[in-house]
Amino acid sequence: MYRQVRDLFKKHHIRSASVCNKIMREIHNYVNKKGIENISAPEASRYANKIIQYHSGIKDLYFKEKQTYNRLLLGLYDELMANIRSAGNPENAALRYALAGNIIDFGPPRSFDIHSALASALKKEPAIDHSEILFSELRKAKAVLYLGDNAGEIVTDKLFISTIQHQNLYFAVRGAPIMNDVTLEDAYFVGMDKEARIISNGYDAPSTLLTNCSTEFLDVYEQADMIISKGQGNLEGLIDEENKKIFFLLTVKCDIMGEKVGANVGDVVIWYNRMK
Repeated sequence: MYRQVRDLFKKHHIRSASVCNKIMREIHNYVNKKGIENISAPEASRYANKIIQYHSGIKDLYFKEKQTYNRLLLGLYDELMANIRSAGNPENAALRYALAGNIIDFGPPRSFDIHSALASALKKEPAIDHSEILFSELRKAKAVLYLGDNAGEIVTDKLFISTIQHQNLYFAVRGAPIMNDVTLEDAYFVGMDKEARIISNGYDAPSTLLTNCSTEFLDVYEQADMIISKGQGNLEGLIDEENKKIFFLLTVKCDIMGEKVGANVGDVVIWYNRMK
């Protein structure tokens, strides 16, 4: 939380010592009141971003980055789709590009190179690969819920969704701007509405925290025969869910979550929650 806030001070040129100190005190009080052991990573990020939004008056703290990466990936869309169509297994190729897209993330303190990730996507083997089960379940599922993660990455999700051509697929976004996560605006900007039914989860944490999600979203969640969950944030919110079939697609970005799924930082994984 402190690192994210300091980064946002720099990013948005918040230099007033009194404002910075006030924000840090508010975070300190929040942590002391809740207890560090009771604060999840997504809730911590949400609080840090909300407090900067309040004091800066900026609604979308990563608007420029989101626009940049949405446009960048849209510019590569036709080339990547051509690669998918010419692949021996187009569905698997599209899945690999969707995995590669998850490297786009302004939360973790690590740099990323989306061009390099996409160039190696079709050759990089997942550390955990439950894709055969995923495709098997897709063929049987009457309703699919796909949980989006980051802007830019959403274009690689669109590649995958366009390729699998499921007739009843919902694509979920965050309820309001948070970090560089996808919102309704991002989904419509990249044309996801042409491939899926778009739905907001009704909450502005960088995750899917079911206790805070809207009734509309929860109805879709309950009716879905399977969930495809993108990114580590969604994994953090749903890792203990056992009542639904969930396939987690992500790049591992921290040691703790890596240990939970059995992979290392930097690995890409396609992990089925019923294969624990």
